[in-house]
Amino acid sequence: MPGMIRPLRAGEAFLADVRRADAGLHLWWIGQSGFLVAYDGRHLLMDPYLSDALTRKYANTDKPHVRMTERVIDPARLGFVDVVTASHAHTDHLDADTLRALPNARLVAPAAHRDLAAERAGRAPLAIDDGDTVTVAAFTITAVPAAHEAIERDGEGRMLHLGYVVRCGPHAIYHAGDTVRYAGMAERIGRVDVALLPINGRAPERRVAGNMDGAEAAALAHEIGAGMAVPMHFEMFAFNTEPPDAFVAACERLGQPYRVLRAGEKLAERA
Repeated sequence: MPGMIRPLRAGEAFLADVRRADAGLHLWWIGQSGFLVAYDGRHLLMDPYLSDALTRKYANTDKPHVRMTERVIDPARLGFVDVVTASHAHTDHLDADTLRALPNARLVAPAAHRDLAAERAGRAPLAIDDGDTVTVAAFTITAVPAAHEAIERDGEGRMLHLGYVVRCGPHAIYHAGDTVRYAGMAERIGRVDVALLPINGRAPERRVAGNMDGAEAAALAHEIGAGMAVPMHFEMFAFNTEPPDAFVAACERLGQPYRVLRAGEKLAERA
């Protein structure tokens, strides 16, 4: 695929790296908002988008979703995954092609999207709403609000967009989903070891709901005392991305530890 960004590791090389993971916590970025987490031999996938569903859907329209980064792995090769999460209903976070390739993984998804999640995944999810906690395998997952430009609820008062705080052993990971800052956000999240934060910002001409920009993401990581901040939601679609430069500059100005990963790269690796 000429002109596309190549992952640090993909296919068999990526799987070999996952197999080499020893005891403890390991985390890989798999593109967009997707992460694979391994802890003591159990595996969690967060918001995986491992297909070309959106490129196909928007081909020959006025909003083409041109993929920038090659796919890290065929999801059918991730049969060892115990649990997969989806933060909201957008296809790059709740992708039928990816979820149906993982039939044995428990799916955790917002209660507001229970029926849609079941339709896309081909199985009923563990439905979760703001403040709820579920435990699957080695992972305890707590839902916190996300504001994909605004806090939104369905007719029954359930959150349409969530973030997740995941605890495994002594570790805590915050996956923001798609969100901007909102009042009380830091208090809801609490202190975490790793914060996974969108940085693509908001641009009306994109005609999609926006997120934090790089500086806002760095400021949130600093406010919650994140041991490490990792940017996400960039370098997937050419029309809806931003480089991580502003995030890096803000982290350095604030003294916030950070790591910018390449697709297929493990957080624990040395640069």
